[in-house]
Amino acid sequence: MNHSTNSQKHIIVVGAGPGGLTAAMLLGARGFKVTLIEKNGRVGGRSAAIERNGYKFDTGPTFLMMKFILDEVFEESGRKSEDYLKFVKLEPMYRLQFDDMMFEPTTDHAAMLKQLNEKFPGNAEGYWHFLETEQERFRKMYPCLQKDYGSLTSYLDLNLIKALPHLSLGKSVMDVLGGYFKPDRLKLCFTFQAKYLGMSAWDCPGLFAILPFVEHAYGVYHTQGGLSEISEAMAKVCGEYGVDIRLNSPVKQLVLEGRDVRGVELESGEKILGDETVLNADFGYAAKNLVPPGVLKKYASEKVDGKEFSCSTFMLYLGVDKIYDLPHHTIFFSKDYRKNIEDVFQRKILSEELSFYVRNASVTDPSLAPPGHSALYVLVPVPNKSAAIDWSKEKNSFRDRLLDEMETRGGMKDLRSHIREEIVLSPDEWQNQNIHIGATFNLAHKLSQMLYFRPRNKFEELGNCYLVGGGTHPGSGLPTIYESGRIAANLISRAHGVEFVSKNTQV
Repeated sequence: MNHSTNSQKHIIVVGAGPGGLTAAMLLGARGFKVTLIEKNGRVGGRSAAIERNGYKFDTGPTFLMMKFILDEVFEESGRKSEDYLKFVKLEPMYRLQFDDMMFEPTTDHAAMLKQLNEKFPGNAEGYWHFLETEQERFRKMYPCLQKDYGSLTSYLDLNLIKALPHLSLGKSVMDVLGGYFKPDRLKLCFTFQAKYLGMSAWDCPGLFAILPFVEHAYGVYHTQGGLSEISEAMAKVCGEYGVDIRLNSPVKQLVLEGRDVRGVELESGEKILGDETVLNADFGYAAKNLVPPGVLKKYASEKVDGKEFSCSTFMLYLGVDKIYDLPHHTIFFSKDYRKNIEDVFQRKILSEELSFYVRNASVTDPSLAPPGHSALYVLVPVPNKSAAIDWSKEKNSFRDRLLDEMETRGGMKDLRSHIREEIVLSPDEWQNQNIHIGATFNLAHKLSQMLYFRPRNKFEELGNCYLVGGGTHPGSGLPTIYESGRIAANLISRAHGVEFVSKNTQV
């Protein structure tokens, strides 16, 4: 690597979430001087750990898909992910629990076919068709997700032109899955992944049928100690390369000279100046709070408010003094799942019947709780703060309803008597963590808010400013957020004439 041109170049990274850590790690490895500024007392952002009296929970992401992207960014930083993390491939990947049956998707094709023949006879051919067709879509789409979309000419890129026939324009994920499977329930088994983007499968663009494909092709992983350990490992690599990590240092605003970012001013009044600034703050929050008023036009405050955002989540983190007979991941579908989804995304009301997700990671990872205890993570998709829901009034009763559902449908009939630690997060708490309208999955992933139409990795409104995280391209979800960090690091390296080797050949 040629570090001669960048020995004095100082890069400031605001936010030690997965995107900020990826960018800092790569830039540190390439010889830049990097200062990583984080408002909290630990790294990770929405993927940090929450620890209480021997119980350890991941705040947000619990599924690691497309592990190869994580492996690549470590490799490009001169490191091996397995030297820092212990990975466990989950088989089956998760349990999907309906009112009268369950289904356990797995990357083991023979086991999948056995289940399909037992529970959805006549659909085995559709499964092979799904794998074959979506593999081709993924092959064509993946290079497009790796590009930056700094100009409209990027739409003339040969990869994107080749991918166009595979975008399923005008179709939703549910429409696309209807081409493989007839039973609605089976379609749901391959479309609930739209929730990873905070979207409804009936509205989510059809191209995201690649999400279930990458699970079935590459598997789903857990990292021992929780997915928060990935952020901790990245911070460790950053430290090895001399990155200055400043915790407990909330940023008040960007320091501007005209429309160029010169650095940041902390809440303490201290100013830290540099050559480039990478923003890993929530995009809606950053546009409305970190940039002085009147500067942004395209993303002025009222225009941000006019964008479409993902749903929010209601979270329960429970430390319990027993281990339940549940797999690592279980998704419980309400009887009328479509009505439940429409309540969340269209009517923006609290559903009468809940769909919810339980991670019972202690069956895989005893390090998360004291011996014989477990750390349960429970997530319910709910409307974001644009809904007329008063969480200060609803929070306790919603929590009680959720515990009722876990005790009945979840089979944890004595749950309440075993709770030793409990943390509840509603959309109010997410919003208080500087997440715009509590939209935990950021800007919605509709086509008019993707690729060129999503806030750019080299931010179009300010000079010397780069964006990483779920609110920029390629979008929400851990693998794509790691990719955003890599895209930003590659753009900065190119701008300063620094040679590097990257598996992402698009930027």
